Amino acid sequence: MSILYLDDFTPGQRFAGRTRIRIEDDRVKAFASEFDPQPFHLDERAAGASIFRGLAASGWHTAAVTMRLLVDSDFQPAGGIVGAGFDELRWPQPVRPGDELRVECEVLEVRPSKSRPEQGLIKVRTNTLNQEIAVVQTSVGNLVVPRRPTSPQPI
Repeated sequence: MSILYLDDFTPGQRFAGRTRIRIEDDRVKAFASEFDPQPFHLDERAAGASIFRGLAASGWHTAAVTMRLLVDSDFQPAGGIVGAGFDELRWPQPVRPGDELRVECEVLEVRPSKSRPEQGLIKVRTNTLNQEIAVVQTSVGNLVVPRRPTSPQPI
């Protein structure tokens, strides 16, 4: 695993996650009770009567798990995964207790900064997939990435 600078990224590059995280029932409820206390995230009976037809993890829980999977993936920009915002964030399918999630990402665009020559932005699509290879979250984010440092010129 190597650290990548802005100059190392090209559109079309793909990175895969090295780990999977299993979503447990108690963690779905614990996250929801603190951050998204809606009945379909907390109670099986209420969830069964909802549009989800069963207990579903909060999308924000899925987003947090995705972040952890990204940090543990082959996608290693210099300076860390520093977000400048999202163009898109979608949850096309609910995450259920027992699902095992993993990530894949693709570089869509690389833009050196005009005002800050020491850095730039990369646009990245990240898909979070379950064990059935169904996309449960997709995002398009913009990340700040430093350029490779130049060595000082001899005098």
